[in-house]
Amino acid sequence: MGKVQLFEIRLGESRVVYSPGEPLAGTVTVRLSGSLQYRAIKVSCIGSCGVSNKINDTAWTVEEQYFNSTLSLADKGVLTPGEHNFPFQFLLPASAPTSFEGPFGKVLHQVKAVIDTPRFSKDYKCNKIFYVLCPLNLNDIPDIEQPNTMSITKKFNYKLVKSGNIILTATSDLRGYIVGQAIQLRTDIENKSGRDTGAVVASLLQKVAYKSRRWIYDLRTIAEVEGSGVKAWKHAEWKEQILVPALPQSILQGCSLIHIDYYIQVSLKSPEVSVTLPIYIGNIAVNRVPLSPSRSIQHIPSAVVPSAPPEEEEAASGYHPMDNISIPTKSHSQQQPFSYAPGLSFQEIRADSEQTGSPNHPTLCLSTGATVPYYAEGNVVPVPTASSLILPPEYSTWGYPYEAPPSYEQSCSSANSSISNGN
Repeated sequence: MGKVQLFEIRLGESRVVYSPGEPLAGTVTVRLSGSLQYRAIKVSCIGSCGVSNKINDTAWTVEEQYFNSTLSLADKGVLTPGEHNFPFQFLLPASAPTSFEGPFGKVLHQVKAVIDTPRFSKDYKCNKIFYVLCPLNLNDIPDIEQPNTMSITKKFNYKLVKSGNIILTATSDLRGYIVGQAIQLRTDIENKSGRDTGAVVASLLQKVAYKSRRWIYDLRTIAEVEGSGVKAWKHAEWKEQILVPALPQSILQGCSLIHIDYYIQVSLKSPEVSVTLPIYIGNIAVNRVPLSPSRSIQHIPSAVVPSAPPEEEEAASGYHPMDNISIPTKSHSQQQPFSYAPGLSFQEIRADSEQTGSPNHPTLCLSTGATVPYYAEGNVVPVPTASSLILPPEYSTWGYPYEAPPSYEQSCSSANSSISNGN
């Protein structure tokens, strides 16, 4: 750097994590081997979000700025050889969104410093990234302590002329969780057919929506549990749990370009049928009122469904009484989710906001192996990338909807119609 041996920003007490509304103090340090003439020394505190149509591209297609404050540390003069320290302090706005970094965009907060030198001389610049984190109190969300239930009935054909019904009901003990908490999941499967089902799979899904010229959706499986199938004419119950890993919270308050949602999806691979439970991931746990036995998840009744096959099917196949059984778990798997930023693991700090709707989007393209899911218009072929595996290879064959999962409110309001109408 010539005369400039050191030019850096040091934050007070070596902090890197701040809360909205907090003061941010630090020092700009300059060490010189010789005299340096300058026009101004300035420091800026900037918060912004950028989104791109291309993965890991920092040439943003769409940007929004949250704050940008500049202080003049020194006016025109000459810096003598040696070390010089210039203290500064900013007040972070209370509306500053939580830091986030994903493959198609990021919410970035940083301090920048510049030594503005005379004309034809080189300016000197440096920056220091810091992180803003705001905890989400799950207790602020209405009905968050209530169990979350969804049920669906699917009629299917087998052996050419025979038909049957599968009734799939999934229930979680809460509607919101924090990192390290176990999602208690109960699944009821009524196999009203003479055919065994495929394996049952419960997945914790993360959906991140990026608002560029069009909406880009990144869907990934965070954790997965697989249970055995259900024999013909059996009523099976499967109780499992999914441990919530370190994850960004559900939504970024104050950021309109990036939306984060989580879902529990329970599906059968054969016949293909699934239910989706929207959930929140927060930082302050739900204050649970001790449940009476009648309210505990183990005793939550399934949705009201027919207790026997329809008469025409009963006449064709003969009525079979439903035996009650338990499903054993076959395997667990855990994928690597987003962190807030590379190299950092934030376990209990994130932000909340109102969910906003997303417009319709083009086709979801997925290929197996080390790939990235993306949406594209027209006739396209999924293109493998060098990125690490973020979805299980079999994910591209699952019956996951090509449309984005519904919002939390949409899912809850449609629960009754799904139960009564089936699929």
